[in-house]
Amino acid sequence: MNLAIKKSDHFSYADYVNWQTEQRYELIDGEAFMMAPAPDLAHQDIAGEIYRQIANSLEGKNCRPFIAPVDVRLPKHDEADERIDTVVQPDVFVVCDTAKLDRRGVLGPPDWIIEVLSPSTAGHDQIRKLSLYERSGVKEYWLVHPIDRILTVYRLCDGKYGKPEIFELQGATSSRSLPEVVIEWDELAARLPTEY
Repeated sequence: MNLAIKKSDHFSYADYVNWQTEQRYELIDGEAFMMAPAPDLAHQDIAGEIYRQIANSLEGKNCRPFIAPVDVRLPKHDEADERIDTVVQPDVFVVCDTAKLDRRGVLGPPDWIIEVLSPSTAGHDQIRKLSLYERSGVKEYWLVHPIDRILTVYRLCDGKYGKPEIFELQGATSSRSLPEVVIEWDELAARLPTEY
């Protein structure tokens, strides 16, 4: 879905936290995007399995994994919380600087973000969020394509994402920013439906 609402308005985090709705939204540069209804089972299975493997690998360490929905506020400079105009809810992410964690969620870029693509959000995740995460300084951005069974990995180098690395969802893939974390794909891939 990810349809922008009220394109002529510029929203902030202060607006966002006061919306009286059950519908979830993300804000990107002040523009509100309605999030798709509950993801399908394959999407949740992938996100949950990735989260589980990361959490197991990071047990007892400073870095902490999270799974949506958690608000990640991405200020452009040092603006006050209520003036921040970008708030996202990545599927899975890891934060290593615990000073970024507060009761509302996360303030500042996570170290690693994983988005599981679905037909309704693929363009949003691959274009708009890619640019946003690069600008915000997310060190590593993974896009999991369940239909194509591939993983696209972007890594920040000198403030830019270079050419992505592409992997099949088989064997194992390690995070470069957190080398102790290795995601095993075979068992998960075997559970994925063959048709959507």
